[in-house]
Amino acid sequence: MSSLEERDVGVAAAPGSSSAGLGVGAVGAAVEAVAGVAAMQEEVGIRREGPEPDADEPPKKRVKMPEGESGKLEERLYSVLCCTVCLDLPKASVYQCTNGHLMCAGCFIHLLADSRLKEEQATCPNCRCEISKNLCCRNLAVEKAVSELPTECTFCLKQFPRSSLERHQKEECQDRVTQCKYKRIGCPWQGPFHELPAHESECSHPTKTGTELMGILGEMDQNHRRDMQLYNSIFSLLCYEKIGFTEVQFRPYRTDDFITRLYYETPRFTVLNQTWVLKARVNDSERNPNLSCKRTLSFQLILKSKVNSALECSFLLLKGPYDDVRIKPVIHHHSFSNDANETDYVPLPISDSVECNKLLAAKNINLRLFIFQVQK
Repeated sequence: MSSLEERDVGVAAAPGSSSAGLGVGAVGAAVEAVAGVAAMQEEVGIRREGPEPDADEPPKKRVKMPEGESGKLEERLYSVLCCTVCLDLPKASVYQCTNGHLMCAGCFIHLLADSRLKEEQATCPNCRCEISKNLCCRNLAVEKAVSELPTECTFCLKQFPRSSLERHQKEECQDRVTQCKYKRIGCPWQGPFHELPAHESECSHPTKTGTELMGILGEMDQNHRRDMQLYNSIFSLLCYEKIGFTEVQFRPYRTDDFITRLYYETPRFTVLNQTWVLKARVNDSERNPNLSCKRTLSFQLILKSKVNSALECSFLLLKGPYDDVRIKPVIHHHSFSNDANETDYVPLPISDSVECNKLLAAKNINLRLFIFQVQK
């Protein structure tokens, strides 16, 4: 008989025997051991499963994302919100095509200008749908989202929201590049803003002699004199007896050559009882101006009327009342006659290629022309 059967027999024996006492003690120890194991298993199970959630308990707060995960999210946002043309985050306005693809304002205007030069319909570089100022609209939600993305200050290398970066770099950053307040009298120093007080306390320019200061002020006077000469010339022209001005609208057209070129021409208009026409061209009729990064416009004034004697005139172009293009006024002179009824092409005085692209992207170019007849 096995030992287990012996224990069972011992348990069943008379309670007065010694074997019965041993059996009861062993059983009690076994029961306690089993109960202890069960209790441990139950405790372990509770720890593994955790307490049951209470329906009335408020939801737990979201766990803060680690820095590495946050960086990955920003990278994904950069790839989603970037311009489909330059693949960079827009700095100002954001336009979208009818299918939702994003373009920054600079690339959008550049695409429209290129299409005008190529005599093609502008298309989205992603889905090839047609784009224009009428078909595309601004995406204000993306503009707001981009403005809140962090970016790095170029001076102190700290992270700031893009919406506040410009103010930080201009007014708050201690490492921003600044110039000495004595620059006007010739100090060439420039450096971090936090070093400015130390430099100005040691700057030698406030102690310059009168002769040295007179030389510096002479150069400043020359620059000021050139600006004043232009304004005085305009004021003198306004004193003329015969003055005429009109709003002109340059409209694009193409030549019939094998390689077509883009030109602009205004309808005929009347000023000072004479009929005139304005023509303009891009990059002085360069063969492929769309391949050039630098773009310019030049124009000429043409007299269409017949005159009995030479007509000496001064003229200048200014921006129209409804355009935001920046034009610096330049006065031109020409003596018109039946044999010399056209001026040479002269540059349209716009500031840079960005302004030129704005004009090329527009359906028409609207400017204001002034003509002053010189009395003999």
